[in-house]
Amino acid sequence: MATTLTELPGGLLTEILLRLPAPEDLARASAACPAIRRVATDGAFLRRFRRLHAPRLLAFLDLDGFQPALPPHPSAPAARSLARAADFSFSFLPSHCRWVPMDVRDGRVLLGRDHGQDARPPICRELAVCDPLHRRYVLLPPVPDAIVASVERPPPVRRRPFDEPLLLPLGDNDEGTAFTVVSMVHCETKLAPFVFSSSTGQWRAAAPMLWSAMPVPPMDHTYLRRHHAYGCFYWESTLINRRELLVLNIQRMEFSIAELPPSGWGTLGVAIVEAGEGRLGLFGIRDGIAGGKPDLCYSVRRNKGKNSGQWQMVKTFSLGSDGLNYIKAATERYVLLICSEAPRFVGLSMEMPELEYISVDVKKLQLERVCVKPFGNSLSRTRIYAHFPPSLSSPTI
Repeated sequence: MATTLTELPGGLLTEILLRLPAPEDLARASAACPAIRRVATDGAFLRRFRRLHAPRLLAFLDLDGFQPALPPHPSAPAARSLARAADFSFSFLPSHCRWVPMDVRDGRVLLGRDHGQDARPPICRELAVCDPLHRRYVLLPPVPDAIVASVERPPPVRRRPFDEPLLLPLGDNDEGTAFTVVSMVHCETKLAPFVFSSSTGQWRAAAPMLWSAMPVPPMDHTYLRRHHAYGCFYWESTLINRRELLVLNIQRMEFSIAELPPSGWGTLGVAIVEAGEGRLGLFGIRDGIAGGKPDLCYSVRRNKGKNSGQWQMVKTFSLGSDGLNYIKAATERYVLLICSEAPRFVGLSMEMPELEYISVDVKKLQLERVCVKPFGNSLSRTRIYAHFPPSLSSPTI
């Protein structure tokens, strides 16, 4: 009989490691001996582990760059290791242009070329998918003119189409280095999705959708942020009198509308997450009533029984400040908040407060401070970087 853990048969050792409660526990176990590390870093094992354990929030990206989680956040040790090992300045990419993060998933960053204000960008911008930890990248080929022409006539000068690139999450059966990018091109009369698969190295055009056939055009400026859950992207409305989400099913490339629960949501504060068992979770900031403090509310939509489709309130968090409170970004499991005191005037100038970034884990339902940073580019696009600790991360490109 085996007398130590490392003497166990490989299959039994695999089953034991799969049952460790968190990626950090697996990272510590893999450092114990070479036998455990061989199992823990095997690609097939990591795919199984990923299906059972969600990656942890380690950092976020905005126009100020890479912002790792700092102590006392539980991900701070792994975030510190990531900051030492990875290159989030993207210096390993071609330097002929500036690259801007467009989306972040599964340890990869989707970058778009920044053409500047004076340049006239193409309908579909230049894109790259990179792995900052292993300094690998793939430059996507341009969408062929013939494919673009098949769905869009020459644009008028007054209104040029623009694109919205999306990096799709890995499916359960996808290989670790496979990825899919969708460039949603907002044309004058339709929405034209172009899909790139790393498996084929080619673009294809999905069926375009006419604005007139859709309930609410997603190019409406009131839809700012998007979230992903269970194979659908959700765009939230920033209009206080609009209680709905625009939904895109990626498999069918079809749009629909989902109703929000009527709870007086603020104009900057809704996020969709995965609540487990196929149920949608919703975080929203509810405005303070009669001078009270704003609350962060978490609701779950039922998917079974006679009340299927209804939202049930699960938990309410008091944010403790009536200054700036809004949801900045979200993944399937994490929500990133910004909280601060209100700006104040000092003489004739406005003094901007420091911003406290707070994460919420859908499983733990606890508020945990990620970091504090100056106001800076806080209004810019922000993407959460959630992944496994560097010691357990295989190349994704």
